[in-house]
Formats: sequence, structure tokens, C-alpha cells
Amino acid sequence: MQAGFDIEKARYNMVEQQVRTWDVLDQSVLDLLFIVKRENFVPTQYRLLSFVDMDIPLTIDGWTSGESMWSPKVEARVLQELAVKAQDHVLEVGTGSGYLTALLAHKAADVISVEIEPRLKAFGESNLLRNGVHNAQVRPGDASRGLADGAAYDVIVVTGSLPIVPQQLLDQLKVGGRLAAIVGEEPAMTAQIITRVTEDGYDTATLFETQVKPLRNALRPSAFRF
Repeated sequence: MQAGFDIEKARYNMVEQQVRTWDVLDQSVLDLLFIVKRENFVPTQYRLLSFVDMDIPLTIDGWTSGESMWSPKVEARVLQELAVKAQDHVLEVGTGSGYLTALLAHKAADVISVEIEPRLKAFGESNLLRNGVHNAQVRPGDASRGLADGAAYDVIVVTGSLPIVPQQLLDQLKVGGRLAAIVGEEPAMTAQIITRVTEDGYDTATLFETQVKPLRNALRPSAFRF
């Protein structure tokens, strides 16, 4: 970090001015933002932007993944609305920097995070290990339709946007399980929490509008021509 930069003041300002004002009032989530050091997951050249209200590009050693970290308020709001419990088993689709993985792991029993891009897998995995997160497992692969061999999950988080939510993902939720996803296509995307209320029933809560790059290999609606 730059000499004279007050990192703890910047962290405090992030929590109080960005996160809390976005209806994140769960004290356990707010406290976690002080425990899990966001700057330890941000690519080196963007460390001074760790607490800024923006998506941070995942550019590693000159290589640009094309992916970004969610802004702090989005990470915190989604974490709050998922209401992750200490006994929960979590699937994360898209590891990225590993920061959201770490937040989830601090609240859950364990996290399986699947990353399709090998360099991002290595980056996220090393960040998690360096920061002492031992109940998160990062796997290589494409989990755009979920990960059946670990199902059923209490929580599923998809970090890239989905034009539509695949039924395979919903099927991998336990009854009572919650899925967080950003659903839609530009310019109309919304963050949603989908809860499996019965074997065949789901409730959807819309949280806010945002824009996120589509998940690789995301299921797309069928194109009909008339």
C-alpha cells in the first residue's frame, strides 16, 4: 500500500459509507468485512482501489482475465440476503479472486468453489491459502450447470450473470436452500435470491439492478423465429 494511506480508515469508510447505506445492517456481515482483508485478494496494481465502490478487474501479472470482483456493497448485500449458517454447505460458481469465497467460508461449514479459468483458479486458491481459509476447496471446471457430485447444497452463489437460471442449478438446492444469481441480459439484470421452498416450488426475491459480465457457458434462452 502507498505510504501515508490509512488502510483501516479506508476500510471503515467502505463499510459505513458504501455497505451500510445499501441496507446491509446484519452486524455479523459488517464485522466480517473487517476480519477478511479485501486488499489481500485484489490484484497488486489495484490494491489502492480495494475499498472503492467499483468492480475491480482481475488482471494478474499483465494477463487480463476479462472478469472483475464485485463491488464491496454487492458482495456484502448478497452475503446478507443469503443468511448463510454455520452448518451450511455452499457451492460457488466462479472463484475469481477468492474474496467472496472467503466471506462465504467464514460463515459456512464448507465451500466448494469451481473456476473454469486455470489462472484465476490458481490466483483465488493461493489467496485463500495465504489468508488462512481452510474450509474452501477450489476445483477446476465448468459449473455453469452446477456440480452434481457435491449436491445437494444449502447455498449456491453464481458470480457471473445468467440470462436464465438453469433448472439443473435449482435441482441441486436442498429444500430451504438459497441460490444467489444476477439474472438477465444487458441492460436489464437483477440480483436475485431464489429459495427452494418445496421439492417443486421456488420463491424469488429481487434485490437490486446491476451489470455483471455473463458467466462463461451460461445457458441462454431458446431463440424462436416466426
